[in-house]
Amino acid sequence: MDELALLREMLEIYSPSGQEGEMAAYLVTQMRALGFRAYQDAVGNAIGVLGEGEREIVLLGHIDTVEGFIPIHLQDGRLYGRGAVDAKGALATFILAAARVGPLPDKRIVVVGAVEEEAHSKGARYLLDSFSPQMVIIGEPSGWQHVTLGYKGRLLVTYRLAAPTRHSTAQGPSASERAIGFWNRLTEYAREFNRGERFRFHTLDHSLHRITTHNGGFEEEVTMDMTLRIPFGLDVPSLKKHMRGWANGAAVGFSGEDVPYKADKNNPLVRAFLRAIRARGGRPAFKLKLGTSDLNTVGPVWNCPIVAYGPGDSSLDHTPQEHVQVEEFYRAIEVMEEVIRDA
Repeated sequence: MDELALLREMLEIYSPSGQEGEMAAYLVTQMRALGFRAYQDAVGNAIGVLGEGEREIVLLGHIDTVEGFIPIHLQDGRLYGRGAVDAKGALATFILAAARVGPLPDKRIVVVGAVEEEAHSKGARYLLDSFSPQMVIIGEPSGWQHVTLGYKGRLLVTYRLAAPTRHSTAQGPSASERAIGFWNRLTEYAREFNRGERFRFHTLDHSLHRITTHNGGFEEEVTMDMTLRIPFGLDVPSLKKHMRGWANGAAVGFSGEDVPYKADKNNPLVRAFLRAIRARGGRPAFKLKLGTSDLNTVGPVWNCPIVAYGPGDSSLDHTPQEHVQVEEFYRAIEVMEEVIRDA
């Protein structure tokens, strides 16, 4: 198969979180055709294995995307489609690079297309007891010349307030005003925590994704969905306690909690990436990301050399303009091929 055709066909299969079945079945078929021992596990992850060596290297990508189909097209050397950057481009890079290398006597190469990374990392969490790798590469966009070492943590927050309907002339804050008061308290907390800090990897960032109101005649309800990006050094239990205290009669729930994680850069895996990038005329550099990935899930448990790598500009993640440069895609395959051989 033409290597770009693999990625294009992956983009053609719409696979938002929770709807990855067709994508997983397609990858199992394609990996088998490329010489992998491929299968789907109990949660739907697509897994391909090459070799039987003692040293296990896991290449962990994800097959789900956020919602929103983008028509697939090639224009000016750019391949457009939902997942081109986040993160089917990286997963295709893993599959194609491993297939180029083929089975190695001393290694067991495991390529994983995990499910629900964009939700709660269901696929990655299932893998924690299934593998004990010596090295891990997470499939996320870094740009072909860069290697990602760390991600901030995450906490999802839901605020729900139901209060009796009141006349607009009544004294005291309305349900909506009380919700805004909660958001303002959180904003002030973040401002104080971040005071004097300019590097965003070390700041507490919060975003309001959705606020909805409903008036049923006798009761008005306000719901807010928020995401917090957690830095090292933040006392999360204390912050949760504060938020419950600010609730003032509202219900505050927490989910999707991931700890921040930063990997060591002094190890054979990182050195293999630096050599491979330089060998192709690149200028390698390290990145620390403001979001969260499956690296946060598996890094603390597997506790081995780990990085994130893949073609694409992460500023295009989740956007209507998501695309990957074809030349960069091929460069990333070459880098990955050498890393697999050399690491």
